[in-house]
Amino acid sequence: MVGQGDADRGREPEATVADRLRRAQDTLSPAERKIARALLGHYPVAGLESTSGLAARAGVSAPTVVRFVVRLGFGGYREFQQSLRDEVQERRASPLTLAPMIADASRTSELAEAAAKVGRTAVTQTFEALSEKDFDQAIALLSDQTHRITSFGGRFSHTLAQYFGLHLRLLRPGTTVHTQLPGGDSGFLVDVGHQDVCVVFDLRRYQRDTVELARYAHGRGAKIVLITDPWLSPVAEFADVVLSARVEAPSPFDSIVAPTALAEALIAALYARLGTAAARRVREADEAATGLTVE
Repeated sequence: MVGQGDADRGREPEATVADRLRRAQDTLSPAERKIARALLGHYPVAGLESTSGLAARAGVSAPTVVRFVVRLGFGGYREFQQSLRDEVQERRASPLTLAPMIADASRTSELAEAAAKVGRTAVTQTFEALSEKDFDQAIALLSDQTHRITSFGGRFSHTLAQYFGLHLRLLRPGTTVHTQLPGGDSGFLVDVGHQDVCVVFDLRRYQRDTVELARYAHGRGAKIVLITDPWLSPVAEFADVVLSARVEAPSPFDSIVAPTALAEALIAALYARLGTAAARRVREADEAATGLTVE
C-alpha cells in the first residue's frame, strides 16, 4: 500500500529527454541528429540554453530546434526546458530527499508485494527504452578480443563492475576490474590507451573520481561504455556508448536491480556472440577450478 504522501514518487516515472532522444534516433533527419548530438554531448546543460543558443551549438536554425522538441512530444520549448529542470532536481536526489515508496505499508506481505512491483517496473521500463543500436555497439566492442576490457565504478556501483567483470573473465581473455579506488592503479594509468575498452558504472549521485578516471582513459584513446541512470552521468558527454537503467526503489536508496539486469543482458549477448569459444573457455575454467585441491 503506497501512502498518499508518496503518491508522486509511486507513479511510474516519465521518460527523460535522453530516453526520448534514444528512442527517436533511428528516425531523425540530418538536422535533427545534429541537435540530438549537441544535447547528449552536453546533457542536460545544452537544453537549458535559449533556442538560439542550442541552435548555434548544433549548427541549425532556431525554428528547427523548436520543431524538434515538439516532435519529441513536448508542447513547446518552455515545456522541454521544464522537463530538463525537473531532471536536474532528480539528479541531485539523495537518501535524505527520497521518500520511501512503501512507507505506509504495514504488513510484511504488503512490503514484499510493493517492492516486487517497483523492481518489475524498473526492469520493464529499462528494456523498453533500450536502444538496440547502442546495445549492439556495446557488444561489438566487448567481443573484439583485440581490446582489453577494464570495468570500474563508484562507491556502490563498483559492486556492479565486479559482478560484470567476473563474468567477462570467464567468457574471454584480457579483462580486469579496476581497484575500488578510482585512479589507485598506477599501472592502469600508464598502460591504458587505444587498445582498451572501459566499462564504467556510474549512478546518481555521480562520483567525481570515477568520472575523472573515465575522462582520463578517454583522453588516452580508450573506448568508453557507460552504464548509468536515465539522468546520465557526466561520463555520457564523452562516452562512445551510453546504456541507461531505471534506479527506482521501494526504499530511499537507489536500486541496482535494473542496472544488474542490463549487465546480465550484456553478458548473455556476449556469450551468444562469442559462441563456441566462450563455451569452451567456461568449460575449461570450470575444469581447472574443479581440479585444484587445497592442502
